[in-house]
Amino acid sequence: MQFSPELRDPVLAGEVTLSVRLWTRPKVKVGNRYRVGPGHIEVDEIELMPFASVTPDDVARCGETDRESLRRRAAHAGPVHDDTLVYRIEFHAVDGPA
Repeated sequence: MQFSPELRDPVLAGEVTLSVRLWTRPKVKVGNRYRVGPGHIEVDEIELMPFASVTPDDVARCGETDRESLRRRAAHAGPVHDDTLVYRIEFHAVDGPA
């Protein structure tokens, strides 16, 4: 899973534990590990849901200050409206190989 450079350290420190992605299909699997810079994350859960279902806690866990900044980050792959289906991916940082 790719993260913006400014999010990589917080992801590996365990400060960011959630990502919202605008994908046409899942690109990660629960239980698999993925390289993030010099470390790895393991995916705990993946859920397809409308963007409107993203909670304030989700926004904070993504490392964003508000819903609109999260919407802009997710929209790099296309427009994100409240009814747009997005993948909500929970993960945790781990040591060891992918």
